[in-house]
Amino acid sequence: MTPTDTIRNAPETRRIELSAGTVEYVDTGGDGPVVVMLHGLLMDASLWEDVIVELESDHRCIAPTLPLGAHRHGMREDADLSVLGIASLVAEFLGRLDLDDVTLVGTDTGGALVQLLMGGGAARVGRVVLVSCDAFDNFPPGLTGKALVLSGKLPPALFGLFMQQMRLRLVRRLPIAFGWLTMRGDRATARWVKPVLKQAEIRRDTVRVLRSIAAERNLMVEAAQQLPSFDRPALVVWATQDRVMPPEHGRRLADLLPHGRLVEIADSYTLIPLDQPGRLAEVIRAA
Repeated sequence: MTPTDTIRNAPETRRIELSAGTVEYVDTGGDGPVVVMLHGLLMDASLWEDVIVELESDHRCIAPTLPLGAHRHGMREDADLSVLGIASLVAEFLGRLDLDDVTLVGTDTGGALVQLLMGGGAARVGRVVLVSCDAFDNFPPGLTGKALVLSGKLPPALFGLFMQQMRLRLVRRLPIAFGWLTMRGDRATARWVKPVLKQAEIRRDTVRVLRSIAAERNLMVEAAQQLPSFDRPALVVWATQDRVMPPEHGRRLADLLPHGRLVEIADSYTLIPLDQPGRLAEVIRAA
């Protein structure tokens, strides 16, 4: 499929009003098995575009843009933008769309959200796919996550000035930015930083998320203690060249889960949906 075909066939972006505010999402529709895909910090639903192209012929693919810094609609003043709060927002999203037996996929912070939902029972979820994600004591993860969370200590206006550096490709490719997250996805990362650069309400929301992460450093250690109770199929997919999410964490997650299985993907950093979307789609289809 050519890039032109991908653009022409891209599903329409929809909006839904949830308790925290307006959330955009893409939904291919159809009667196939439902796959819901969650992105990470400073990312949006476009992370999954090429994976969706591979899956949409026989799956209903849904990807929300969560309030994690690349969203385009500011959340309500009283919205709970802690990681636990955003996990609850995902559960609300699944309920509002009346989705059941969902394959829930998450990478980076999105994988942390999936783990939190698993610990809470994940009533509408039939199986999960954890893709190179925050886990155990790697929260915030690596140089990238730690630098971003540290910047969240700034007031929103100063945070915005700090983030202006992300306009430069040279800065985006640094290890403390997106450089160790993706080998090939700089066009996507350039797009993701635009809302936080241009919209005060997005900067405000992002700082709130980052401060919640700073205050909940043991969150994923505690979440891991609940994973052995998850009694449904669980696929763990990890990049063999990941420099942000330790490869041994993939093995540990698979071992913790009663029905866990590990698949490793080569020639990719953390963001396998950008670096190896075709291979990732294959393993999701087989989950």
